[in-house]
Amino acid sequence: MIKPDAAVTSLDPVWDRITREAQEAVAQQPLMGGLIHACILHHKSLDKALSYRISAKLSSNEMSMTILREIVDEAYRDCSELVECARSDLRAINERDPASHRLLQPILYFKGFQAVQAYRVSHYLWDQGQKDLAYFFQMRTSEIFGIDIHPGARIGKGIMIDHAHSIVIGETAVVGDNVSMLHSVTLGGTGKEEEDRHPKIGDGVLIGAGAKVLGNIKVGHCSRIAAGSVVLQEVPPCTTVAGVPAKIVGEAGCDQPSVNMDQVVPAGSETS
Repeated sequence: MIKPDAAVTSLDPVWDRITREAQEAVAQQPLMGGLIHACILHHKSLDKALSYRISAKLSSNEMSMTILREIVDEAYRDCSELVECARSDLRAINERDPASHRLLQPILYFKGFQAVQAYRVSHYLWDQGQKDLAYFFQMRTSEIFGIDIHPGARIGKGIMIDHAHSIVIGETAVVGDNVSMLHSVTLGGTGKEEEDRHPKIGDGVLIGAGAKVLGNIKVGHCSRIAAGSVVLQEVPPCTTVAGVPAKIVGEAGCDQPSVNMDQVVPAGSETS
């Protein structure tokens, strides 16, 4: 067990902040001590804490936590980008989600963050040719978190998935950096074709709750998709689309829709 004073000794300011928040949380609510020590204070770095959390969540009678943790630890050792993406995701959530007041929260409680980190390991396995292991991670992530991300999909850093229920992202989908999406978003195909068949989402895009983006189409950077929209055609950069099927209703409203998180389409916008 790492003593509280020894936990804040790294050269990593993000991890140092998380451990300080963990110590404060235990002091304020001792009943949470077991969980917080197991998930945070027993570890010396962010990658070790994430490895523990992912393995604990995805373990089952079919695959033990010990085996899963070995797999995840190896992924983090081999690919430092995984933990750097996790840092970016943490910062994104902390900056954009008004319900997030500490970096500690997403690691412990937010299934959107946890599911994306599990996806990142599955994508690493997919790229390494370990397809069955990648599919196992996808299956368990879907079962535990209600989020189905194919391990072949490519997702950038600084991702925030708020509420994170019923998210579906297909095999050939591409999601850029600094994208925000809400629950029940689908990035799907439109038929039985086996080639490149899923959307390509640019950087800085905001995708509202329940939106469906279907087919091999591009959604331009810093655009905004209104809640409940069904997008079947390309979306130009820096625009807002809304409706079923979605049509352009105006500009994006700001330089960074994914950071601003304003999902309200102005009254009087044409959607017909």
